[in-house]
Amino acid sequence: MDTDGFTTCLWFDGQAEEAAQFYVSVFDDSKLGDVVRNTGATPGEEGSVLTVEFTANGQKFVALNGGPEFTFNEAISFQLDCDDQAEIDHYWEKLVEGGGEHGPCGWLKDRYGVSWQVNAKRLTQMIGDPDREKADRALKAMMTMGKLDIAELERAYAGGA
Repeated sequence: MDTDGFTTCLWFDGQAEEAAQFYVSVFDDSKLGDVVRNTGATPGEEGSVLTVEFTANGQKFVALNGGPEFTFNEAISFQLDCDDQAEIDHYWEKLVEGGGEHGPCGWLKDRYGVSWQVNAKRLTQMIGDPDREKADRALKAMMTMGKLDIAELERAYAGGA
């Protein structure tokens, strides 16, 4: 078994190359890899893209043009743990460019239907606080948000209105 971790395979219906290019453009430490094209032995038009390997934010992926049989849903999502509001703002807008959807509680879907959680590292600390009243205030505040607002989460956590 490969000792470099896992490679996540993302199933697309004809958009594998476009999606790989999009994800590489969103994240630092990203690059495109090998492209495998359909042959007469595989379904799909001969010469069309079958798979594209890519790295996004240091994580390995392969985008597969598998057809329309399967689509993405919220059962699987990618969580981005952001250091500050600027980072949250960047990913929140970048990932929905071109037809994505903003969702509740820091969740969104990109234009391909892939779900993302744009999270604040600080929120994780707040909700893990052994003081359950403080943690619950932060959680309740998060439940009212689309894009996470760290300053508002901090106010709620501290007991402010």
